[in-house]
Amino acid sequence: MSFKVVGIGEVLWDLLPSGAQLGGAPTNFAWHAGALGATASVITRVGDDSLGRRVLERFERMHWPLSTVQVDAAHPTGTAAVALSEAGVPEFKIAEGAAWDYLQASESALEAVRDADAICFGSLAQRHAISRAAIRQLLAAARPGALRIFDINLRQGDYSREVIERSSRLANVLKLNEAELVILQEMFALSGDAAAQLKRLAQRFELATVVLTRGPAGSSIYHKGEWSERRSQPVAVVDTVGAGDAFTAALTMGLLRNLELATVHAAAEELAGFVCSCAGAMPPLPENLRFF
Repeated sequence: MSFKVVGIGEVLWDLLPSGAQLGGAPTNFAWHAGALGATASVITRVGDDSLGRRVLERFERMHWPLSTVQVDAAHPTGTAAVALSEAGVPEFKIAEGAAWDYLQASESALEAVRDADAICFGSLAQRHAISRAAIRQLLAAARPGALRIFDINLRQGDYSREVIERSSRLANVLKLNEAELVILQEMFALSGDAAAQLKRLAQRFELATVVLTRGPAGSSIYHKGEWSERRSQPVAVVDTVGAGDAFTAALTMGLLRNLELATVHAAAEELAGFVCSCAGAMPPLPENLRFF
């Protein structure tokens, strides 16, 4: 069975030291979900410019529908300048006023969401009131049984308590990293250790699943009262761009298939580690990592 998986939000070109690479968290997520067997698509918006045309060409080569990619005549395709630390950890400087800030809840976008088994969205694409309203309208159109994954992805201060709180209530899966947990800890007065904080978030927002990633230290998953903890396997890191999105994609596919939590967690960690060992967010996956 092929599940239908949709990413909503930003598509952009990551301007890495090695050159421009297609990126944006929802795009990375959809690519990996597709590589793991999903029928994937992205609801996004590009400029009527050369970078936008390159996005459309890439999506077409990946056999993704272009009907959910809007073209904006007034605003440019998104870009992000990326600087890598010695450990390969990226620091992003994301251009303001990108086409995806003006995303619309078009009929083709609504149709894709109504038909989806899983929808992934973040906070960055909600930095502008227009795209924020569109994303909320799209999520409201999702069928009740669909996974709605809020991968927080806090960048450059482009978020607010209202966006995080509203998005968490629209979701049934929440994913965040250590730095983001610190922000939410202060924002929502979370007490106790990390496990207690994840459980509090699950209770507060009525979430089925809460995921905390900790880079080389591993990750934790709280899922319907069950816990899974895993340490990351050592890898030679090239860069960590897209590793979290790959983790989210494997988690999503495992949850859709109702696999054991430990199995899902192991697959997510292994895929994220592989992406860290490669340049860029969307390396070709070897057959042994096409878990599903």
